[in-house]
Amino acid sequence: MQPSELISLVKAGETPSTAALINFCTGLADFSVSDAQGAAFAMAVCLKGLNVRGRKDLTLAMRDSGTTLLWDLDGPVLDKHSTGGLGDCVSLVLAPLLAAAGVYVPMISGRGLGHTGGTLDKMEAIPGVSVNIEVNKFQNIVSDIGCAIVSANNDIAPADRRLYGIRDVTATVESLDLITASILSKKLAGGLDGLVLDVKCGSGAFMTNLKDAEALANSLVDTGNQAGCKTSAIITDMSQPLAPSMGNAVEVREALKVLSGQANKSKLAEVSIKLACFLTKQQGIAGNQVEKKFENLISNGTAMEIFGRMVSALGGPIKFTDNWNRFLPEATVITEIPTLMPGYLNGWRGHDLGNTIVTLGGGRRVQTDTVDPSVGLDQIQPLGSYLNEGDIIARVHASRTDIAKEVIKKVQAAAIISSKKKNLNPLFFGEII
Repeated sequence: MQPSELISLVKAGETPSTAALINFCTGLADFSVSDAQGAAFAMAVCLKGLNVRGRKDLTLAMRDSGTTLLWDLDGPVLDKHSTGGLGDCVSLVLAPLLAAAGVYVPMISGRGLGHTGGTLDKMEAIPGVSVNIEVNKFQNIVSDIGCAIVSANNDIAPADRRLYGIRDVTATVESLDLITASILSKKLAGGLDGLVLDVKCGSGAFMTNLKDAEALANSLVDTGNQAGCKTSAIITDMSQPLAPSMGNAVEVREALKVLSGQANKSKLAEVSIKLACFLTKQQGIAGNQVEKKFENLISNGTAMEIFGRMVSALGGPIKFTDNWNRFLPEATVITEIPTLMPGYLNGWRGHDLGNTIVTLGGGRRVQTDTVDPSVGLDQIQPLGSYLNEGDIIARVHASRTDIAKEVIKKVQAAAIISSKKKNLNPLFFGEII
């Protein structure tokens, strides 16, 4: 089937055959399908959708357009994916925590784009760390240490890499079918035994309401399981930053506070441990008191040791975890952000708050933008806090005073403060198995 015929089928509301989708994805990978044809396909799917079988076939066709990793290890190969949000540095905690429990975690992650941060940018805030490594080195690190957080190379799901770039500039990103296939094709190429999705819901997430978050979570879980990978999901709140920091180096600090036991009661710690428990229960390897076991792996230093070994293996400082503040970059200007009125902090305009990191230079407007790892926000007050006029709502880390002043105004405008306290969302909205 020619690309134009396949596009015509989707435009008519029909789902192409498995073989036709395989051929189309092969064409995306080898560039025999043009950008115009890729854009037309993406728009047709966005408007008409695929059926359940078509969604699975597209996922597997994009996975199989490149290399699929194979593992011969003495434990399960597991991973997680977050749909993105503010202050979400769970991956930095979860990967070494799972590895400390005997799980292997080949975490192929992404970069920040728009108002949400990226795990790879956070890793690269650590001096010397390179997330762009050869497959053999990646497999050796995972086999030896238990985890590695890296970038997908050109051989991993190249059809998705191509189609995602097209979607990003053609207003076709927000398609349930295309989001599902994009996320899962990369994850399934990692050769996983199991996967958990952390689907974010709230003002700081792509899915701002629970109905849409549930639809995405169900799509991901159903498709992942049909593709032969044990897949489940948790829907978590993103009405405020998960950690009290946003940016790259500042979020690394928050993750290390959790791994060192300094922030064991934080929301970041709670979500990380919940996901670790969920994954191991999914595989039937949890045993009794599994939550306590993961807490012990933090308190006895095992998870932190593994994080340090992973950093070193990726080119970072050998003794990074001994004194991380010595190595992490710090912004030139650090200043407090006062509130403009008294009242309860009842909410954030999440996309506006996230975009302050882009203003600071810590995020991207386009994929080629360079990121400043030192900038961001920290000491962000939690929702429900009562603030007097002039109380500090957060601190800004900036490269210049004029940028800091601009961001102060944007943060103040993004805060929703009122005289009556609103009920807070639960941290966990639900689970899908």
